[in-house]
Amino acid sequence: MRVAFLVAPEGAEQIELTDPWDAVKDAGGTPVLLSTRGDTVQAFNHLDKADTFPVDQLVAQAGPGEFDGLVLPGGVANPDFLRTDENAVAFVKGFFDAGLPVAAICHAPWTLVEADVVRGRTLTSYPSLRTDIENAGGTWVDEQVRVCDGGNNKLITSRKPADLAAFDKAFLTEFGAGS
Repeated sequence: MRVAFLVAPEGAEQIELTDPWDAVKDAGGTPVLLSTRGDTVQAFNHLDKADTFPVDQLVAQAGPGEFDGLVLPGGVANPDFLRTDENAVAFVKGFFDAGLPVAAICHAPWTLVEADVVRGRTLTSYPSLRTDIENAGGTWVDEQVRVCDGGNNKLITSRKPADLAAFDKAFLTEFGAGS
């Protein structure tokens, strides 16, 4: 199981990157850190700088077919930066086009909105994204984790860091961990 983690050069919520990353490793998978530019990314603990992490590959040089799934960590700034990068948006959309599973937590569905892949889907997120998701044609629900199979792929979403245990379990199941 090879899993792409896509984050902007700065702004990803550290626990929403590291907790799912460790879950993939613990399941025997290979997490791969992708970004839009640079050799490292700066994670955050809410609004404070946290640790930096080495980038494995630039998103412009990657394709969805190289991976079994995609994890999109949140953080307010992270998805806002990603949704302005054509390569990042195309990469995310490519997972949906290829029928590959995608997991997004907290503010990460902003990137899904930009990729125009929430129409007709049911998902959750940080509550402040509700209007954006609904305006993009999605149905927003307030649930710890939501697995939506109402499209070409599985879409796994959660609201916030407190939901990480359920999020990890759900996306690992859908990504085929242990199968």
